[in-house]
Amino acid sequence: MSKRLDTDDRRRYFIVGSVIIEIVTPVFRQRLEKDYKSKGLGSLQDFINSKPVIHILFHLRHTNIKCCVDTTNCRNRRKLPLNYSQWDLLYTENPGPPKHHCHCLYTTNNVKLDDLDITLASLILLNCCSLTSVEETLIKELREFKNNYLSHNTKGAISEKEYQTLWNDLMTRVLQLDPSKQDDFIRIQNRPLDDSLCNKYFVCLLDIHKKLEEISDKLSSTADILTAMNINNGQSNVELFTKLEEILQYVRWKSSKVKTDKQVIKQQHKIQSYKLGQSIFTLHHQTNLSSVVGYDNVVTDIVVMDDGRLVMCLPLQNRLLICNTDESQVDSIDVQGRPVFVTAVNNSTVAVTMYERECIEMYDIHNKLKLKSISPPGMWRWSVITTINYKLVVGGENRLLIIDYHTGEVVQTIHTDHYPGMLHGSDDRLFYSDDFLTNNLYWYSYTDNKHHTLTLPSPPWKMTTLQDGSLYVKCQDKSVQHVSSDGKQYKQVKTLESDPFSESIHYNFTQRKLVTNHNNHVTVYSEI
Repeated sequence: MSKRLDTDDRRRYFIVGSVIIEIVTPVFRQRLEKDYKSKGLGSLQDFINSKPVIHILFHLRHTNIKCCVDTTNCRNRRKLPLNYSQWDLLYTENPGPPKHHCHCLYTTNNVKLDDLDITLASLILLNCCSLTSVEETLIKELREFKNNYLSHNTKGAISEKEYQTLWNDLMTRVLQLDPSKQDDFIRIQNRPLDDSLCNKYFVCLLDIHKKLEEISDKLSSTADILTAMNINNGQSNVELFTKLEEILQYVRWKSSKVKTDKQVIKQQHKIQSYKLGQSIFTLHHQTNLSSVVGYDNVVTDIVVMDDGRLVMCLPLQNRLLICNTDESQVDSIDVQGRPVFVTAVNNSTVAVTMYERECIEMYDIHNKLKLKSISPPGMWRWSVITTINYKLVVGGENRLLIIDYHTGEVVQTIHTDHYPGMLHGSDDRLFYSDDFLTNNLYWYSYTDNKHHTLTLPSPPWKMTTLQDGSLYVKCQDKSVQHVSSDGKQYKQVKTLESDPFSESIHYNFTQRKLVTNHNNHVTVYSEI
């Protein structure tokens, strides 16, 4: 096929995609707005918060469930047309009684009409709104146009023969819904190909979330997405690549959350509590990274990924170092600034905070790609960073900021009586120190919505959670204290004493390994 023909096919795809995104989707949104305003509701949020609507949408996402209210209208569907990402765009789950699952546990998010794509807008229209039979037919047919010609079109091209057939049908149906869009069709039909915008529309129109929910366990990187979906890598640009990686992160998160919810009780029964201070780890490997990082450079933080690789912050070299524990397969990512603290987000992504900068940067360590930069309001510069409940946590002035890394928004602020120094998230608890001012280890518990305190022999510095929920806390006096899972007792661990000001300590549940570092020396321990 000639290059000219390839360009023409891609331009035809771009025109059809532009119609779906710039004409059809707004028409659907306007029809939805007309419906809820006719019912006296002032916003989309009010509409999806109404009991009839949340009940309907709940059963479009969940199956084999009877709600605690209005059980006569519960419907058990074989197929669930509302996917994870759509449901989580609309609603957030609140804690509730064990084994209780009902739409009453969900709170409506601050969602707006512009947040709805054609698929979600049409789904709400067809299931929750009062439509004429003609409107219902036209909406279904226009959604089918998107599915048939764009959702599974991984080539991003439409042939001339196909275009001649679908263009008139597409235009006819849209104008039946809204005759005022005639000029918009003429404008779009005459526009030249815009490669950047075409790539953006390509990502928006592909049914990626649904596909990745089916194959996410087999994927390890964005390159795997492109391969699995038969997308030409040469076609993708940084914007496309970054968006795909964000989607893969989201699907991994949802998949891991579902698996965790099902397995957590079984795992808790299998794990026996450690005796405080007992010998839990044995030396596995020691390595001197001075030849890699230089003798005058310091590793300020280290994290163990689920595949066993180490990711380390090298602020004096403006880079993240990535390597195996035996110093093999060394790689790095250049960072614009000085990375100080790091946390793992998922199997392939880390988030770092920077020296003298009030921002979080996220990196794909497989593809050495910066995914995004987040600047949460109120964040303290070069804050420690951790994760809890699949969200990022940083410190601010007498507060902890909980951040949704998909949107970059601060979704919760937890006020503290002290400036939070070191941070560590574990299950439903956020541990923090008060920056060496006292010997107290503090933690906030989501279970009782309270702050708790344990006084240690020395100010707490770094901390990590073990399999049974207990903690190792490294203190300023060089000691490592083993803190019980209930946070009420502690005992010193004699085998892990080290310099307090240049060491990190991190345990990985998957690898069952504990890693510490002193300057450029990394020590790896295996669980006995």
